[in-house]
Amino acid sequence: RLLLQQRAKEKITFPEVWTNTCCSHPLTGYTPTEQDEPHHVADGSVPGVKRAAIRKLEHELGIPASQFEIDDFRFVARLHYWAADAVTHGPESPFGEHEIDYVLFVQKTVTLEPNASEVGGFEYVTPEQLLTLMMPESGRLWSPWFRILATRLLLPLWSRLPAILDGEPRTLSRPTRSV
Repeated sequence: RLLLQQRAKEKITFPEVWTNTCCSHPLTGYTPTEQDEPHHVADGSVPGVKRAAIRKLEHELGIPASQFEIDDFRFVARLHYWAADAVTHGPESPFGEHEIDYVLFVQKTVTLEPNASEVGGFEYVTPEQLLTLMMPESGRLWSPWFRILATRLLLPLWSRLPAILDGEPRTLSRPTRSV
């Protein structure tokens, strides 16, 4: 199952929308660093992004950092996207995001104590449940980055999750644009 979170009502961008488990948001100035060099991306090691993910999992979902090791995470892909927050703030919204997201997979039994200023709700879902929940008739709002990741990457890779976590080589091609 996949852990989803609903962003808190107090979030400036995309409040109360449903999204992925957590975003890493690597920062500068940390020791050890959360910044990766191009060779880390090329070889799939991305230790900085993995450290940032551990930090953010604790900050947002209250999962103690001690429950993870860097090597628990598998780097799958990265996504460059831009999205205005027109759904929650209207068509003239001054808010939005322009980011490069790293997609990491990890499978662990963890302790959750979500931070209420970050997370409004959470649930674990199967691929079938996710497909149903992402249908417009469900009434749920979804973050634009997760909608891209779920339809172009996550659902096609879900059945390969055990192999990916066991270190299957990354053999992803660039996703094609859907119209």
